[in-house]
Amino acid sequence: MRPVPPRPHPGAVPARSSEVREQGTEPARTAVGAGSPRTEPRARRVPHLPAGPLAGLLAGCSVLAFCLLCVGSHAPMADVLVYRAEGAAVLGGRDLYGFAVTEWRLPATYPPFAALLFVPAALLPVGVLKAVFVAGNLALLTVLVRLSCRLAGLPARLPLLGAATALALWLEPVFQTVLFGQVNLAVVCLILWDLTRPPGARGKGIALGVAAGVKLTPAVFVVHLLLTRRHREAATAATAFAGTVLLGALVLPDASVGFWTRRLFETGRVGRAWIVDNQSLQGMIARALGDPAPGPLWAVPALAVALAGLWLARRARDDRRGVLVTALTALLICPISWSHHWVWCVPLIAVLYAGHGPRAAGAVAAVFTARTLWLVPHQGDLDLRLPWWQQPLASPYPLLALALLALLARPAAAQPSASSSSASTIR
Repeated sequence: MRPVPPRPHPGAVPARSSEVREQGTEPARTAVGAGSPRTEPRARRVPHLPAGPLAGLLAGCSVLAFCLLCVGSHAPMADVLVYRAEGAAVLGGRDLYGFAVTEWRLPATYPPFAALLFVPAALLPVGVLKAVFVAGNLALLTVLVRLSCRLAGLPARLPLLGAATALALWLEPVFQTVLFGQVNLAVVCLILWDLTRPPGARGKGIALGVAAGVKLTPAVFVVHLLLTRRHREAATAATAFAGTVLLGALVLPDASVGFWTRRLFETGRVGRAWIVDNQSLQGMIARALGDPAPGPLWAVPALAVALAGLWLARRARDDRRGVLVTALTALLICPISWSHHWVWCVPLIAVLYAGHGPRAAGAVAAVFTARTLWLVPHQGDLDLRLPWWQQPLASPYPLLALALLALLARPAAAQPSASSSSASTIR
C-alpha cells in the first residue's frame, strides 16, 4: 500500500567497497538452517573500517540528513496513518475494510491479524507515532544488517554495523520504507532471524508463520522449506500462520470472512499495478506492453518464474543463496511489489560481497541507490507510454532479480576435499 503521487528522490551516496584479499583456506561447509550442509566459498576478509567513534559519526550524520530531508519535504508517512486507522477501527468496532484515509484515499489491505497488532498505534498522537516508527525502523535496519552478516557469514563488529547501517539507509527500498513508515523491515527481520537459526532450534518456523500472518508473501518460504525437506519447520510455520488466521477470526469474525473470501482477491485495492512504483513482474510487463491489465501475458510468465525460482532455490549450492532466490522469486511473482518491498537488497548485497566480492556487491548496491524508476515520466498514465529505452530504467529491480536468480543458484564448482573441513553453523 502506498500513495500514487511522486515521492522525493534525493541523491543517495553509494557505498564504495574496497578490494579485499581471499584467504588461502579450504572452503568450510556451512549450514544456514538447512537440513544438510552445503559447500561454501572461501571466507572473504572484510575491509578495515573506521574506528567506533568515526563509524558512529557516520551513522549519526546519515540519520540526521534523513530526518532533515523528511522535515524539509513534509513527508506525510501515509502508511503510518493507515496502520493507526486500522487499530482505531478494531477499538471502535468499525468496518476494518470500509475506510480510506489520507489525501490518497488509502484503505486497509493486510489480514485482520495485522490490524490487531496496530491497536497500540491508535493510542498515540500522530506526531509521537511517526517518531516511534522512524526510530523503530532505524533500529530494525541495524538488526537487518546484523542478520544479513550472519546469513552471509561475515563478521558483525560494531564499527561494521554502524557504517553499513548508515549507508544502507540510502538504498531506495530502505529509504522509502522509513519514509512511508512501512513494516517491511520488521517482516524481513522475522524471516531472516528464523531461517538463520541452527537446524532443529526450538520453535523454528514460528516467526516465519507470524510474518506470513502480517503480509502473505512470506508464505512462499514455507514452500521452500517443504522442497528442501525441512518438513518439521514447514509444519511449524504453517501452524503459526494458521494461528494468526484463527486469532483474527476470533476477534474480528466479520472482517476475517470478508478478507479471506473477497478482499484478498481485490488487488486493485492495493494500488495500480502498472505504475513505476510496482517493481513486480506484472508491473514490468504492463509497462512494456502499455496494457494496464496484461492478464495471461503476465500470469503465464509469473507461473514459469515461480516454478523455476523454487526449483533453483532447491538446488542452490547453500541455503543462504536458496533463501535469497526464494525472496527474489516471491517479489517477482507477487502481483504488486512496491519498490519499498525490496528491502531484501540488504541481505542480497551482503551475500554477494561474501561470495562474489566487492565488485558484484557494489554493482547491485548501485542499482538500488540509482533510483532510475523515479527518473522516467510517471505522472498520470505516462508509465504506460514509455519508449523502449526507458523500460529498463522503469523496471530495474525485476530485471536485476531475473539476472541474479541464475547467479545465486549456480551449483558450486568441484572443490578438493580436505580432512580439516568441518561443518559449522552460523549463529
